[in-house]
Amino acid sequence: MAAASFLDRGHTVARPGYSRWLIPPAALAIHLCIGQVYATSVYKTALVEHFGTTLTSIGVTFSIAIVMLGVSAAVMGTWVDRAGPRKAMFAAACCWSAGFLIGALGIATKQLWLVYLGYGVIGGIGLGIGYISPVSTLIKWFPDRPGLATGMAIMGFGGGALVASPLSRELLVFYDGSGGTTAVPSGAAVAKLFLTLGVVYFLVMMLGVFTVRVPAPGWRPDGFHPAKLEAKPMVTAAHVSAANAVRTPQFWLLWTVLFCNVTAGIGILEQASPMIQDFFREGGTSSVPAAAAAGFVGLLALFNMAGRFAWSSTSDFIGRKPIYVVYLGAGMVLYTLLALVGPTSTGLFVVLAAIILSFYGGGFATVPAYLRDLFGTYQVGAIHGRLLTAWSMAGVMGPLIINGILDSRGTPGELTANDYRPALFTMVGVLAIGFLANLLVRPVAARWHEPAVAPQATTPGQAPAGK
Repeated sequence: MAAASFLDRGHTVARPGYSRWLIPPAALAIHLCIGQVYATSVYKTALVEHFGTTLTSIGVTFSIAIVMLGVSAAVMGTWVDRAGPRKAMFAAACCWSAGFLIGALGIATKQLWLVYLGYGVIGGIGLGIGYISPVSTLIKWFPDRPGLATGMAIMGFGGGALVASPLSRELLVFYDGSGGTTAVPSGAAVAKLFLTLGVVYFLVMMLGVFTVRVPAPGWRPDGFHPAKLEAKPMVTAAHVSAANAVRTPQFWLLWTVLFCNVTAGIGILEQASPMIQDFFREGGTSSVPAAAAAGFVGLLALFNMAGRFAWSSTSDFIGRKPIYVVYLGAGMVLYTLLALVGPTSTGLFVVLAAIILSFYGGGFATVPAYLRDLFGTYQVGAIHGRLLTAWSMAGVMGPLIINGILDSRGTPGELTANDYRPALFTMVGVLAIGFLANLLVRPVAARWHEPAVAPQATTPGQAPAGK
């Protein structure tokens, strides 16, 4: 009972003098682990060979995980706000770890449905709860820089593949026992990798569980005056409940913006490792070795991570709406260049893909601050959870577009840059829809606002006593 009560929200209220800068590391402990979902392309080909199936069938695992991320975030969003970040992070750690363990059993027994259930469904629930659990807490700790705050948290999700990609590659070589001489690791090696990741990620995520705190009622940082923030365009001083937010056109416009941004970016991420090899394939042989392709996944993860911090922080100065003009407008140009001139130079291809992924990551990190600007801090975590259903939909559409087109145009390992062009031009059209949706966003009408509540007075920078 004592251990269970430790997870209660009342036991996570910060005492006077607690440093808000301890919260970003707690958030990173969660997001770096669940960000592994972006490194699935490292062992994707191994699973295709192990199960004797197609890219699309294996890609379904990733899609299920992303669908469950959005569904669990939407359904559990209000519970996360009510229960507090510590209990939510613990639940996320249990689900994410269990997903790997069940997935390992499915690989070992050649039961693909167990991989779908484990990594896809149960792991996906851990993804959703873990993704939103630190975000609203960080916004409350950093009301003066919400873009910076969400960037710090969600940066870890983008950086998860930066850690998981090389780690997975080295563990696969070790568990395969081939010394890296085989082109494709065995299914047994992937099963052992899943077991290892399941244990390691649980231990790391528990560091965040023990560290996280919520600010006491009425707390604010030194020198922060809410009036300065609320004087900016598109930033409200009012609050909108999660139930009312989904009834506003602003919510669905942002849903469309996020869906389009994610659909376009996820197509590259989910196919990253084989994609660079296929773009530079001549005479049936790629000039990019497998090790370099895996390194490319890590590089994209680095830009994905850096974009989440850099672009989201920039939005604190130029505004959320203008920064999405950059993400979506420049993204259309970059995708067009990738399709037309990307195959002419490996360096150019890498640069274009890296910038695209920085915009992709920036879009994720900026959207919670965008929601805070439009709907206030009341139930922003729950609103964010509902918005992530756009990610679920994009997690299905992005891989389906890419994998469906590639499966129709040839055999994996024999594709070329020409086979990717139809999918890339489709992504340009998707980004154009998001661009128009962002232009239509306006402040939320007053009829959706919650009744005003006078804030509790406290000394700036000083939190009232709490447990």
